[in-house]
Amino acid sequence: MTSVLQAQALGKKYGKRWALRECTIDIPAGHVVGLVGPNGAGKTTLLKLASGQLEPTAGGITVLGGRPAGGPAQLAKVGFVAQDTPVYTGLSIAEHLKLGARLNPRWDDGMARERIAQLGLDPAQRAGKLSGGQRAQLALTVGLAKRPELLILDEPVASLDPLARREFLQGLMEATVEHKFSVVLSSHLVSDLERVCDFLIVLVDSRVQVAGEVDKLLATHHRLTGPRRDPDRLPADQHVVSARHTDRQSTYVIRTDAPIHDPAWTITQLNLEDLVLAYMDKHTADRRVALEVRR
Repeated sequence: MTSVLQAQALGKKYGKRWALRECTIDIPAGHVVGLVGPNGAGKTTLLKLASGQLEPTAGGITVLGGRPAGGPAQLAKVGFVAQDTPVYTGLSIAEHLKLGARLNPRWDDGMARERIAQLGLDPAQRAGKLSGGQRAQLALTVGLAKRPELLILDEPVASLDPLARREFLQGLMEATVEHKFSVVLSSHLVSDLERVCDFLIVLVDSRVQVAGEVDKLLATHHRLTGPRRDPDRLPADQHVVSARHTDRQSTYVIRTDAPIHDPAWTITQLNLEDLVLAYMDKHTADRRVALEVRR
């Protein structure tokens, strides 16, 4: 299967601090990818490396088989909408579309104008007079009209109200179905990702914790609740993601491809938010143990 993005031991360092490290992922084409993690996890750094705005400190990355921003042809394949959904406040909507047509050789002017009309926006209105949701829709329209093979969105709905977020994501999903391109969408709002994404990457503390198709991840992760048990007594094929204990009870989130037959456990399935929080909780617990060891 064709890969839209491949990274091998990818890292980016600012001074002495690693913003991203040892990142190895392979994202197949044709997916809407949710990139999720806490603030400061390295999501924006990864997306800027993928779009060619940053150069790696370590490792390598290819996007659509080429080096990010490796020439006009490569630039034409990738669309990028930054976190603040940037638009030129002094330009009208029509001027944004005219500028997009000049800068992008694959520009679809008919699609851009049709989408602006469907959104009920006045082409003569200046971007600085638009609401936050309307500016986000304008930025998305410019990104879509570029007709990219890959559209990268960095927290595009973070500042929007719930209705504007829903409308933005609905427009994105309709466009992916119609034009069949790949999307990488970062967010810390898991509920938004749950509605639109079919591939998940969890990034915590500058490292990839898990990556894969959402259906497969949910099918292989389980919550086990039962009598207190140490993790070394679990079967070897049950990888512990997170663990919590009381004096009498243990609760584990595990990853396994094998059936679970132990009658002592109550087994429950996870939703996407449960899965993400389990990997974030594991990181928090590991950090807490490390601090205790240092003391």
